[in-house]
Amino acid sequence: MNLQGKVALVTGGARRLGKAVVLKLAESGARVVVHYHRSAEDAAATAAAVRRMGSEARTVCADLSQVDQVERIVDEAAAFWGRLDVLVNNAAVFFETPMGQVGEDQWDHLFGVNLKGAFFCAQRAAVKMRQNDGGVIVNFVDTGIYITWKGYTPYLISKAGVEQMTYALAKELAPDIRVNALAPGPLLLPDEHTKEDEDRFASVTLLQRLGSSDALAEAALYLILADYVTGVVLPVDGGQRWYGQ
Repeated sequence: MNLQGKVALVTGGARRLGKAVVLKLAESGARVVVHYHRSAEDAAATAAAVRRMGSEARTVCADLSQVDQVERIVDEAAAFWGRLDVLVNNAAVFFETPMGQVGEDQWDHLFGVNLKGAFFCAQRAAVKMRQNDGGVIVNFVDTGIYITWKGYTPYLISKAGVEQMTYALAKELAPDIRVNALAPGPLLLPDEHTKEDEDRFASVTLLQRLGSSDALAEAALYLILADYVTGVVLPVDGGQRWYGQ
């Protein structure tokens, strides 16, 4: 796919990894729609950065756990420039949920954003993509689909669901829409991380270092441009999933 003139919607595109993907797509010639929920200022700043690069950007706001809002922003994204070619399902929520303390509201929030939101974005986007020449969907999973951590079971299950969704949609939407996923490892740590945190996460990768947001954006761009690749999950984890095996 040549991204010149194409339109991409990136959920959670206002900051961190999503922002890196937005800027990489804009650098490659795409017009980008930046989704946000509560990060309005960050979304505006990311859109402004895209415009400074010479591309076009718009922002859309939605709670991805609400299907009516999901469908609205996909429709808006397709209406801005009359088409939708790329969907990057990046947005997710992540928080600790120790066993024995998991509440229904926590479960519903994790699955509502991480899995339900991603699915309904993809379903609506597929309709819009097929009005032109098809398109590409890239989902975000996690290296947690390969290795597990205590205290995050509902999150890990939600991401395993996105992995299976990727395979199923690749089959459902072929041949005109390709569907793949990225499984990020230790790239961007939480804002409040320490040097000790950096060293600890780097030490459990084969490459013995943290990755970068640009490394993930490059991988996303590869999956978007690789016209003969569908139904795959690409780890971007420095070999974290193999460490200690």
